[in-house]
Amino acid sequence: MSATQAAGGGATVRRLLLGSQLRRLREARGVSREEAGYSIRASESKISRMELGRVGFKERDVADLLTLYGVEAEPERASVLGLVRASNATSWWHGYGDVLPGWFQNYLGLEEAAAEIRSYEVQFVHGLLQTADYARAVIAHGGHVHEPAEIERRVEVRLKRQEVLDAERAPRLVAVLDEAALRRPWGGSALMRAQIDRLLELTELPNVVLQVMPLVFGGLRAEGGAFSVLAFDEQELPDIVYLEQFTTALYLDKPAEVAEYAGAMDGLVSDSLSPERTRELLRSVRQEL
Repeated sequence: MSATQAAGGGATVRRLLLGSQLRRLREARGVSREEAGYSIRASESKISRMELGRVGFKERDVADLLTLYGVEAEPERASVLGLVRASNATSWWHGYGDVLPGWFQNYLGLEEAAAEIRSYEVQFVHGLLQTADYARAVIAHGGHVHEPAEIERRVEVRLKRQEVLDAERAPRLVAVLDEAALRRPWGGSALMRAQIDRLLELTELPNVVLQVMPLVFGGLRAEGGAFSVLAFDEQELPDIVYLEQFTTALYLDKPAEVAEYAGAMDGLVSDSLSPERTRELLRSVRQEL
C-alpha cells in the first residue's frame, strides 16, 4: 500500500476516534447535541455527523466544543486538536471525487482501516476480488454510467482498492458469494473464465477466505441481500455494517443491529461450501463456460 493510501485509511480511523471522543466528552458534561451545535454555529445533525466521524473537522469548531465541554488543560486539548489535523489527511480517492459519490468515499476509508471484512454478495463478485474486465462489464451495464472515460476511472478505483489485500497490515477478508453471481455471464465466457481464475488465485492468499453459497441450498439466512460487516483493531471503534443501495448507503453501528447482521453472516459461512469445496465448484463452473 502506498503512503497516500495508508494516510487515507488512517485518517478515517482518526476521524472515527475523534468523533467518539467528542461524544463522550459531551455526554459527560451533560450537553445536548442541539446546545453543542449552537456553540459552533451549526445544527444538531452536524454534531451527530461529527460524532459518527462522517464529516471533516475544523480545528476552530473542535476547540470551541472542547471549551464548552470543560476541557481546559492544554495537554488534553493539544491531543484532541492533533487528531483533527491527522483526520483531515488527504486520501487517494479524493482524486476521483468526480466519479465517486461521497457516501462511497466514506466506505473506502473504512475498508482500508478495517482489520476484518466479512461480506455477502448476491449479484456480483466482491469488488476486492474483481478483474479489470469484469469490473468494466459490471460498471458499463449498471445503467447509470455511459461515458467511456468515467467507466475507466471507476475501474481504476476498483483496482486501486484491491491493493489493500497485499498491504503490510492487510485485512482478513471473508467473502461469501452466491453461486448465481458465478453463473451470470458478464461480458461472455472468456471474461468469466478469467474472473474465476482470479478467484482461484486469490484463495491462495492467507488473509482471503472465499466460500460459495450453492444454488441448491434453500435455507438462505440473508433474504435482505448483500451486506458487509467491518471490524477494527481499535477497541474504541464499534463494528460497522455497510448496506449499499442504488443512490446511497447505510452505515449501521448500533450494537443490536450489528449483532443481527453478524449472526446472519455466521450462518452464511456455516451454510456455504467450505473453502476447499468452493475451489472445486469454481473449477467445475469454469469447465462449463
